[in-house]
Order: sequence, then structure tokens, then C-alpha cells
Amino acid sequence: MSLKFRLTVMNFLQFFVWGAWLISLGGYMGQTFGPIEGGSIGLSIGRTYGSMGWASLFMPALLGIIADKYFSAQKVLGISHIVAGIAIYFASKATNSSEMYWIIFATSCFYMPTIALNNSVSYALLNKFNYDVQKTFTPIRVWGTVGFILAMWITDLTDWKSGSTQFIFASVAMIITGLFCFTLPDVPAENKNTNQSLSSKFGLDSFVLFKQKKLAIFFVFAMLLGAALQITNMFGDTFIRDFGSNPEYKGTFGVEHSVFIISLSQISETLFILTIPFFLKRFGIKQVMIFSMIAWVLRFGLFGIGNPGSGVIFLILSMIVYGMAFDFFNISGSLFVEKETDSKMRSSAQGLFMLMTNGVGAILGGEFAGRTVSYFTIENKVQWSSVWFSFAGYALVIAILFALIFKYKHNPDEVANVSH
Repeated sequence: MSLKFRLTVMNFLQFFVWGAWLISLGGYMGQTFGPIEGGSIGLSIGRTYGSMGWASLFMPALLGIIADKYFSAQKVLGISHIVAGIAIYFASKATNSSEMYWIIFATSCFYMPTIALNNSVSYALLNKFNYDVQKTFTPIRVWGTVGFILAMWITDLTDWKSGSTQFIFASVAMIITGLFCFTLPDVPAENKNTNQSLSSKFGLDSFVLFKQKKLAIFFVFAMLLGAALQITNMFGDTFIRDFGSNPEYKGTFGVEHSVFIISLSQISETLFILTIPFFLKRFGIKQVMIFSMIAWVLRFGLFGIGNPGSGVIFLILSMIVYGMAFDFFNISGSLFVEKETDSKMRSSAQGLFMLMTNGVGAILGGEFAGRTVSYFTIENKVQWSSVWFSFAGYALVIAILFALIFKYKHNPDEVANVSH
């Protein structure tokens, strides 16, 4: 079995195990705990997804230190997957939202670091066996998205999304993934950066970048937009499933296969990545970021007017624009950080960018989204149009403020040859 094939399998499994439950979790909680908890279920779902943000604040750095100094990286990756697999199993036994919160938090503490560890192991092995990393890794990583989508389809088409079987499925897949990691070539700990302070190892030194006005403004907006990134993961499935209570939509393809419909977002994400070099060359980094924010307005607004019946086209259009909304900010933002920071700080700066979006932003987004859904829940019935239009208004305000406040000019030709 060639190294490229083994890494392809690894990346496929890495995201397959996440797709098995991430999108359907919110719908499951709403369906299972909603009748018991009433109007507070929205906030419970938001906070449960926000727990992934809390885990992302410290666990990736902690396990990264362990992989750097003490144990082979592929073994740390494998053990993390196995522990996460054991943790997610208990989600099938959760009897209320409070229990689910702590189970997802425990799972995330060990799963979220594997995303970065998977990349590190892949890069290290490709370098070790003399592959061109930039050229070789991209087609390998694409299979991660394929794995995520396929897991969503399996969960949806088997209807495991409606019950606790999805968590047992995810648990088995995570443990298999963990065991597979032990078959990879060794990536030994190098005991490197031993003179770094603890704050450096956790990336806290990068907060000095807030002294630069341009970077400080960017990171604040990254946090604000990061709050939007997980909203449709939290409530997209719940929203579409909820139409099933209306006789007009009950039994429609959209209601019965809500996760399959949402998977179009991931397909769109894969396709929009291919357009980024064109947009960056034609418009530049700031404009591409603004396009992303406008796409978020459309993403939420189209949800607000869509339904699984005659309005299904609006749901599909929302899935299509998601690719632009998600990819354009993440990649153009990463490029901005790369260009505007000193080479000695770039890794820390990229870590800070991810912390502000997927850490702090996700926490705030979970709380904000959960409270919004609870606010618009009247007699245990969510007023979904009001919810989505509120999110659309939030994204629009961010887009306008960003366009006015963030002052940045660059030559688009500088990124003409970018590839991701």
C-alpha cells in the first residue's frame, strides 16, 4: 500500500467520522430533548455546539506539545481518535441536553486537535518520503471532504440521524480511524522548541499582533464572522426537519432527507475552492472577504424564505452560496495573515486566526444563535423566518462595518498564482 494511498484513506476517515454526527446533532437534540425542554432547547443546542469552540481554545496546542516532545505524532493522533470514539458513544445514552453538552465537549477535546495533527502527520510523512508537499497534499485532502459528505449521506439515507445509532456509527468509525493511524510510518517526537515559554507553546505570544491596528481590526471581524460559521451546522437540520410538523411538507424529500440537502453545502464548498485564484486575482483580498460576508447574508436570507415544498429552490441556492461564504473568508483571511505578519510570527498568527474564528467565534456564535432561536420560540414553535432574517441582518451589519472600517489595499497580481 503506497504512502499516498494510506494518507488518502487517513484524510478520508479524518472527516468521515465528523460528518457522521456534526450536522445531524442539532436536529437529534431538537427532536429528542425539545419536547421535554421546550423553548430552551435552542439555547441548549447552541451551547452544545459552542463546546467545540471551548475545546479548540486549548486542546490542539496541548496535544501538539505532546506530539512535538514526547510521543510519535501518528500515535497521538491514533489515541486521540480512539478516546474521542469512546466519548461519542455515550452520546447515544444521553437523556438530556446537559449530559449531551459534556459528552460533546469531551469528544471535541480529543477530536478537534486531530484536524491539525492529521495535517502535521501528512506533511511530515510526505517530506520524509521526498514528495512535493504542496502539489501532493491538496488532492489527498479533497478526500477528506468526500468522506465528510459520504458520512452525511449514510447517516441520512439510513435514517440514523433520527436516533442514537448515528453516535454508535461515529464511535465505531473513530476507533477504526484511531487503529488505522498506528499503521502509518513513524513520525517521531523531535523534542523541538524546548526553550520556548509555555505561553509561546500555546500561541499566546501571537496576541502581541493586536498592537497593530490593521491586524487587530481583522481579528475582531474574524471573531464576529466566526460566530456565523457554525450557525447552519447547529440549526440547519433542525430547521428543515421542523417543516415535517406541517401537513403541507410532511413526507417531502427535503424533510425526509434534510442532511442530504445540507450536504450540497459541502459539495459547493469543494467547487468554490477552485474559483478562489480567479477571484483573488480579479478583486483582491479585501473584496473577496466582503463577497464572503455578502454570501453569508444570502445564505441566511434564502433560508428565511425557503421551504421543502415550492420554496426548495431557495434552500438549494442557500447551499450553493455557502461555498463562497465559507471558503472565501477562510482562505483570503489566511492569505492576509500570511502577507501581513513577520515570518517568525506566521505560524502563531495563523493559529490566532483559527482561534478567533473556530474558538472564540464559535463560542459566541453558539450562545448568540441559541438565544436567538429561544427568543423566537413561541409556545414551543420556532419562528424560523424571524431567526434566519436576524442572522442575515447580523451578517449584513458586519459586511457594512468591515467595508468601512477595514482599510487595506494590495496588488491582486501578488496572489495571482495562489493555489489551495
